[in-house]
Amino acid sequence: MWLFAMFDLPVGTKAERKRYAKFRKMLVEDGFSMLQFSVYARYCVDEESALAHRRQVRSAIPPEGYVRLLSITDRQFGKMENFVGKKPVPAQKAPQQLSLF
Repeated sequence: MWLFAMFDLPVGTKAERKRYAKFRKMLVEDGFSMLQFSVYARYCVDEESALAHRRQVRSAIPPEGYVRLLSITDRQFGKMENFVGKKPVPAQKAPQQLSLF
């Protein structure tokens, strides 16, 4: 499953830019990758993992701005169409999972 974090945060003052940078840094350190400006996604192995990462993001949300969290299945993510201009590009693949027996 994939967890999306989409956000619009104010960056008008130095303090707001600092909070924006701190929030974005937390997303990257938590394993999120930028898909587009202010749209980050992270692969989660299951619903429990997604819930843990949702809590992590919630705890770091700045006091102002808008943040949306969305979970979708791997299959739904695979149906996403990606374009650069009018040229289609392949969708991002789920990372390989390590299996321990």
